[in-house]
Amino acid sequence: MQKRQELITRLERSRAIMLAHLDKVDKNRKIYPLWTIREILAHLSGWDDAVISFVRTILEGGQPGLTVAAEGVDVYNAATVSTREGLSYDQVYREYVQTRRILLDLLLQVPEEEITRAYVLPWGGYGTLEDLVRIFAPHEEEHAADIRNIVDAAEKKA
Repeated sequence: MQKRQELITRLERSRAIMLAHLDKVDKNRKIYPLWTIREILAHLSGWDDAVISFVRTILEGGQPGLTVAAEGVDVYNAATVSTREGLSYDQVYREYVQTRRILLDLLLQVPEEEITRAYVLPWGGYGTLEDLVRIFAPHEEEHAADIRNIVDAAEKKA
């Protein structure tokens, strides 16, 4: 299998794992001290935005660099949520679905040799597009596991 298709499959799988749990949890329940499902989806959409920007720069022949998370990952994480504060859950959910669709469409256009070429990552350091996916897919799955644990605990109480 080509690297491009491996990345697409990996991102589709992590998204499917998350989507499988969303309808089973109260949308207003805190998953983390300050985040509900809405904030988690906003956070993940924000990181999809970062990868979309990274891929677009590659496709335009540029050199991705320290961009969205130049001030640090924690600052960027907070911004991914705060910039979406006025949006309803449904709006955030639609964006969550749409950003991944955009990312997958862009990945189809990336030349195979660009997938393993090292660039400056959005938060600094060097890595490849493959590295980005290997970071973000498991990250999404970690959030999905936290949600699943809450769902499982609620079902045991019922």
